[in-house]
Amino acid sequence: MGLHSLTNLYPVLHYLCVPLKYICVTSERKAKLIERKYPSVKGTTSLDEILNDEAIKGVFVSASPSAHFSIASRVLQSGKSLFIEKPPCQTVEELDTLIALQQQHGSPVAMVGLQKRYAPAVQLLKQRLHKERLISYDLHYLTGVYPEGNALLDLYIHPLDLVCFLFGQPEILACRQVTKDSFILMLQHPHIIGTLELSTAYAWTTAEESLKVCTYSGVYTLSQMEKLTFSPTSSTIFGIPMEKLRPRHETKELLFLRNNFTPILANNQVYTQGYHSEIAAFVEAIEDRHSDILTPLSSLKTIYETILKIQTVIGSSGNTHRKQSPSQLL
Repeated sequence: MGLHSLTNLYPVLHYLCVPLKYICVTSERKAKLIERKYPSVKGTTSLDEILNDEAIKGVFVSASPSAHFSIASRVLQSGKSLFIEKPPCQTVEELDTLIALQQQHGSPVAMVGLQKRYAPAVQLLKQRLHKERLISYDLHYLTGVYPEGNALLDLYIHPLDLVCFLFGQPEILACRQVTKDSFILMLQHPHIIGTLELSTAYAWTTAEESLKVCTYSGVYTLSQMEKLTFSPTSSTIFGIPMEKLRPRHETKELLFLRNNFTPILANNQVYTQGYHSEIAAFVEAIEDRHSDILTPLSSLKTIYETILKIQTVIGSSGNTHRKQSPSQLL
């Protein structure tokens, strides 16, 4: 009964008319509260009760990150489909184990809740970038202090997965740890190079996620998954920018914007952030309808290997990052 389940998961399931049969919690008291809030759902403290029920086709796992691997393992061993929130596990080895369990026990679907891949603005940006000659990108993911877990795995998996989804396998050119949970990265992808600021040194009330992608035709700017714009490059004459010869107003094309005026599905943050589409994809796949699963377990190999490399660089450079020169971390 965490905040994510209450505000994102259950409302979408209700909207999609998905028959939810059980909610598994850690105490009998919570189980009774479940049945009072959701009269058609059975509250239980037994995962085995759910996994032994042949009527159950799919299981959503949204618990403490440290518990995800063990729960996911049991679900996959039962042969049922699995939707698990990020992170599904803590290490590359655990990820390999989950992938092997899916293959071994024949679970039809096993996907991870990395909803940004499903966000409409991200989908549109990916389509546009496929036709562009890329130069560089600049990403900022800025939040407040995160004492309840591993920021690199629990939080930064989102922006790291986003750039891997958009640009492909990365190579770490530079990594600097500026505070306990704040990092500056430079990554080289097959056709683009980028910098990332991943930090918990800011504030949750003004948390920010922004991405700028520079191409030969112009600059794409994505803000909070809610606004996507394109600013075309100024034309030149004999290598001289026309904007220097004749100043002009900046041209900016609005490609996507969440409209707060009309309260329909397409303007709801649950939709623009990708939650609705990822859950719908899971449900449709179980019901044998055509569905594009963008986040299968196997697709996380790149992001987990990247996180492992970052941890290796941090570990090898010790705890005195502020005193080292950037060249020592290349």
